[in-house]
Amino acid sequence: MSNKQYSSKNRISVLDTTLRDGAQGRGISFSIDDKLKIVSLLDELGVAFIEAGNPGSNPKDQLFFEKARKLKLKNAQLTAFGSTCRPGEAAMDSALLRSLVNCGTNWVTIFGKSSRYQVEAVLRTTPEENLRMIYDTVSFLVKCGLNVIFDAEHFFDGFMLDSEYSLKCLEAANDAGAAYLVLCDTNGGAMPDDVMEITLSCTEIFSDKIGIHCHNDSGLATACTLSSVKAGATHVQGTMNGIGERCGNTNLCTVLPALALKKGYTCLSGNMNRLAPTARAISDIANLSFDEHQPYVGRDSFAHKAGMHVNAVLKSTDTFESIDPSAVGNERRLLLSEISGRSLLIEKLKTIAPDLNADSAAVNDLLSELKTMEMEGYQFDGAEDSFRLFVLRRLKRMPAFFEVKDFKVISDTGQISSALIKISVDGREEMTAAEGNGPVDALDRALRKALMVFYPCLIDLELDDFKVRVIETGQGTSAKVRVTMESTNGKVRWGTVGVSVNILDASWQALVDSIECQLMYTRGI
Repeated sequence: MSNKQYSSKNRISVLDTTLRDGAQGRGISFSIDDKLKIVSLLDELGVAFIEAGNPGSNPKDQLFFEKARKLKLKNAQLTAFGSTCRPGEAAMDSALLRSLVNCGTNWVTIFGKSSRYQVEAVLRTTPEENLRMIYDTVSFLVKCGLNVIFDAEHFFDGFMLDSEYSLKCLEAANDAGAAYLVLCDTNGGAMPDDVMEITLSCTEIFSDKIGIHCHNDSGLATACTLSSVKAGATHVQGTMNGIGERCGNTNLCTVLPALALKKGYTCLSGNMNRLAPTARAISDIANLSFDEHQPYVGRDSFAHKAGMHVNAVLKSTDTFESIDPSAVGNERRLLLSEISGRSLLIEKLKTIAPDLNADSAAVNDLLSELKTMEMEGYQFDGAEDSFRLFVLRRLKRMPAFFEVKDFKVISDTGQISSALIKISVDGREEMTAAEGNGPVDALDRALRKALMVFYPCLIDLELDDFKVRVIETGQGTSAKVRVTMESTNGKVRWGTVGVSVNILDASWQALVDSIECQLMYTRGI
């Protein structure tokens, strides 16, 4: 088994269950509009199936499928989800199955027990009745003109206990006309080698109808999915960013590049280079913090910091990158720090000051000052735009957008603070005051209010993240702090940094840099 090569079948049909299984994750609740947006994103990505919910379980999903009928999908088949009929119930009499027939999709996913233990302990019925339920349900839906994907729930643990019965469950669904027979690691406890062996047993009987659906409770969903494909599975299920109940589902953001870019499978009708932006957009819609360390799609997955690594990547990218980041819609990041070295500084300067000679005194001075600033607590690997401004200021090439003449902040023991600020733009002065939730917010509001008179584009500036880190531990309240900000104008994101023993001064540095970045982006500088 260990020497078996990946299946020669080079096409994998992908079912995304973000809107169904993914929605079962803690803290996730999609509105109907959210679901419609995600369907469009997934269709553009090019997955074959979008499992979007259970119309028989709740009114929201019923309404969603009504609205979804108006969608004109280019690549994906919208798929409704449900279960087999109940013990003792005829499929044609099931209200839940009728809701699937009437929801307007051509494809449905039906889950049924495939473990004798689960049948007897949970369904409280006989193994024979469960086989009848599977066959009757799939047969009924097929006769109604639907294509059926059968999810064999608890297949792997069921197979371990009674392989003959688990295979009979697949046989019942297959005989009734199911298009795919999906082996489900429902509790996420299977090991990759077991998944490979068991999948092979199934593909030898059912050929290319076998699919795989894994949960990540053991941290092995990706490995199990790839093992199943290696054994001949041609249908893969998972969620974007791996969201889902408990520890989540197979992460399609990891599995798809592995299959397509490493093993040569065709997985999408769209473009793989839409993967990273799609993953981030869905995370935003779900109101989840995006995992920047996530393979392939995270911002840090192609970020290089150590001087030796950066030097090697600049010579040949495949030294520390297994794929071209653009293949998944991501980009390479070379992070500046005290350990990044001269080669990275020179590379960064090519875009900031391309006319500088690599051996010039100015480059040596910048490198020396950068290391001093890093020692003082500045960290530019998350605030590249502050570094850009630092270089332009030292080279005296920074546009003079505004000058701060004076500012004052008043903060009492309450929550509301006030700030008074005077600025000058091209000799014209403007003085404004503003209140905010704390001194930093008050300063931000007052500065923007004053500058908006001259720069209306600042209305688009939004602060996305604000972090404070104590640099010198053991110094108590007099310790030096580093403030990092992440901002956006809706099109571009940037990071800025400030360092001081005064948290307000550090915040002010990062805030001013953020505003100047917006002004530069607006002018195309």
